[in-house]
Amino acid sequence: MGIIFYLCINILKLKIMMKIGDKVPEILGTDQDGKQISLSDFKGKKLVLYFYPKDSTPGCTSQACNLRDNYELMMKRGYAVVGVSVQDEKSHKKFIEKYNLPFPLIADVDKKLNEAFGVYGEKKMYGRSYMGTFRTTFIIGTDGTVEEIFTPKQIKVKEHAEQILAAAEQK
Repeated sequence: MGIIFYLCINILKLKIMMKIGDKVPEILGTDQDGKQISLSDFKGKKLVLYFYPKDSTPGCTSQACNLRDNYELMMKRGYAVVGVSVQDEKSHKKFIEKYNLPFPLIADVDKKLNEAFGVYGEKKMYGRSYMGTFRTTFIIGTDGTVEEIFTPKQIKVKEHAEQILAAAEQK
């Protein structure tokens, strides 16, 4: 009985990541200015919704700056960009100002969007376990469904915009 109970609890903890073809929620969250961000704000554009672990860390900064440096090209190709992490609005404002980021960052402090997309869970580093965001990018089509997913192992933070644009060209 104890083993069955343990298995049931662990199955309930299991998070399922969104899949290609899944419909994305209309309300995504609030940005660094407290403004509500909705899927309909990006009507007619594909949305690069990228989840990252933490503002101002080396990998997250490299990824954000790569997207910033390629932002104009991405816009010309019909993409909008929105970042998501669990830091608050104040942290996001500092991150945006320090690195001159031209796109909004959703402050997902309650982790609802992370959990809805299945990118929040147990991580391990140097033998230590902790809860956190898995670096993941979802390309959302103009119809509001997931078209492509870049998993943590696929993402190259210093070349992420190029990865996104190259994947689009292959389709």
